[in-house]
Amino acid sequence: DRYSIFLFLKYFIKMKIAIMQPYLFPYLGYFQLINAADTFVSYDDVNYIKGGWINRNNLLVQGKPSLFTISLESPSSFTQISETKIDSRKFALHKKKLLKTIAQSYKKAPFYKEIFPLLEDFITTNNRLYIADFALDSVMLISSYLDINTTFKKSSVDYPYSKGLEKTARLLDIIKKNGAREYVNPIGGQELYDKAIFKSNGITLHFLKTQNIKYNQFDNDFVPWLSIIDVLMFNTREEIRFLLNKYELVWGR
Repeated sequence: DRYSIFLFLKYFIKMKIAIMQPYLFPYLGYFQLINAADTFVSYDDVNYIKGGWINRNNLLVQGKPSLFTISLESPSSFTQISETKIDSRKFALHKKKLLKTIAQSYKKAPFYKEIFPLLEDFITTNNRLYIADFALDSVMLISSYLDINTTFKKSSVDYPYSKGLEKTARLLDIIKKNGAREYVNPIGGQELYDKAIFKSNGITLHFLKTQNIKYNQFDNDFVPWLSIIDVLMFNTREEIRFLLNKYELVWGR
């Protein structure tokens, strides 16, 4: 019966989960993380990080990385990401400037005609009040374009009851509630988590390490770690699907 099938899937198939703060049009490695997981949780009810990638990212402008930013209302490291508002007045003014920057920088890119209308429609019509929602929308838009079939959830909506738990305890709670047995984290978190703690809870801890990736960016020297927008402008959907799998999973310490 269906319940028996559910139990089989839950206990005998190692479902993978990734949990990450929402980033704005993030770099390729973020999408590798999503693609590697069965469920991706946008960890949006933790404190906003100034100077991070929640409301900004880099484009390629005249061969160099150039930062674009979504203006926020009084951003504070004491306010949760999910409660941090976009400055709607400033953003209304900045939309045209951002789109103009994208157009001028990538109009000669091979897939500009396909990608720019997608970005233009999203940036022009998305009226989200909070940066957490806007950033997650940008991630889901690109995931849909790339045919990534991962299930998306939000910690503020799906797991608000666990907010009072210590950080690792909360992650374990979210993982278990999803019936996952493998947790995939970015390589940068290697020093933050101990695999023994996860193992004692029946969870295998992996860290995703992106392999060396290069693609043609006009005739310039390659600039890595830019927004996914850059990847989209220079690669077909099939090529990006290939790049999504250029990583290795490293065991936790």
